[in-house]
Amino acid sequence: MWDSFSDEYQELHGGQLAKSGGNAWGTAQVPESQLQILGEVAGKDVLELGCGAAQWSIALALRGARMVGLDLSQRQLEHARRLMAEAEVDFPLVHASAENVPFPDASFDIVFCDHGAMTFADPYRTVPEVARLLKSGGLFAFNHHSPFETVCWRADVDEVGDRLVLDYFGLHSIDDGEETVFQLPYGEWIRLFRANHFAIEDLIEPVPKPNATSSYRSAEALAWARRWPAESIWRLRREQGVS
Repeated sequence: MWDSFSDEYQELHGGQLAKSGGNAWGTAQVPESQLQILGEVAGKDVLELGCGAAQWSIALALRGARMVGLDLSQRQLEHARRLMAEAEVDFPLVHASAENVPFPDASFDIVFCDHGAMTFADPYRTVPEVARLLKSGGLFAFNHHSPFETVCWRADVDEVGDRLVLDYFGLHSIDDGEETVFQLPYGEWIRLFRANHFAIEDLIEPVPKPNATSSYRSAEALAWARRWPAESIWRLRREQGVS
């Protein structure tokens, strides 16, 4: 699906991602300088899970990170190579699944994604894989649709609504006929993190500014996100001294 959709995706959203310089979170592009999710990245080994055209990875490489971008879509990685050449940066791009990353244990200081693989891969596989990949004390940060938004969004419509339409308990794999995405209830996310030796440092629920615009969301959807959390940014720390 992503190989067939990536050209359209970059045409629709590439301008917004370029305008933010890659250093911004979510569908409303809230700046990393404001949220401070990743902190200092210079000199650190960083993996982006589901990098797409690598706008984030390019921005972090320009800040001194030793980047690796991973994506399951070969076409998205072709867009990434083009943008890397334009930015005059170079780092490895890996064509692989976030559920089975071809790197040794304890390879990275930071693993992160902004939607990306944590939306489109099974968390019961990705969270243990990230735990394996991180060094002791390493940072795992990812932005995801919030469970609030998920249970208010019918699979057969394009806009989130203001009524509960999906069962909250039992959330996991959601197939809308075109793609499969993954979501868990809050308690299940927490249990999964703890089972894989992650300490929860923060849960940030970004709110679009009153004048925000988005290529991803209509004005009505942005208004929704000012009333209820549309996205959840988890900030987690791999516990020291566990293998």
